[in-house]
Amino acid sequence: MFNLQKVGAVLVAAGRGERMGNIDKIFAPLGKVSVLQHVATVLESSPYVDYITVVLRADNMARGQSLLHQNTITKLTAVCQGGVRRQDSVLIGLNALPPCQWVLIHDGARPLLSHNLIADGLEAAQDTGAATAAVPVTDTVKLADDHFYIKETLPRQHLWSIQTPQVFRFDIIKAGFMQALNDVTDDAALVEALGVSVKLYAGAYSNIKLTTPADVILAQTLWKQMED
Repeated sequence: MFNLQKVGAVLVAAGRGERMGNIDKIFAPLGKVSVLQHVATVLESSPYVDYITVVLRADNMARGQSLLHQNTITKLTAVCQGGVRRQDSVLIGLNALPPCQWVLIHDGARPLLSHNLIADGLEAAQDTGAATAAVPVTDTVKLADDHFYIKETLPRQHLWSIQTPQVFRFDIIKAGFMQALNDVTDDAALVEALGVSVKLYAGAYSNIKLTTPADVILAQTLWKQMED
């Protein structure tokens, strides 16, 4: 098993969710609590997580803080206002953590976080200091040109769909942010730019991201199945 050191978690929930209509995904119901409360509670109950910072949009700060305090998240060290880009929000969350050797970064829009995903990510990250949850791509993926004509069918056996949690040695991910020049779609890309190898570990097809209102219904269904 991995060496137990201080582990911080950054829960990033500052996105706009423009395809969600009038639903704010982090406040969508999952059982008797909101998505935000559920994910924070999973992090709270993990024996490997020591500190939690939550990053929210400015207009969600008051409601988010109130819900988190209702659930008595004792490992919560800060609730922060997010930045313009996702990577800005993550950096704000990182900077709000107490000193720690490892950091787990998770999207608040992925409500079905599990203890196994946390533990497996920390174990996988021991190899190089960086790991990300991922699942094999099941659809055929084709590369198209600017005019939407197929140029190439990509070999599916080498394609992975990246999820969170993503786990990093703190000094590595902080260096990635310090040297970031461009926008990135995930935090692992910052570490890749440093030349650090990022280990893939088994995510879960149930670890969906809430992007549309239909995803909320699917997450509720999957959660009920997991609870039964």
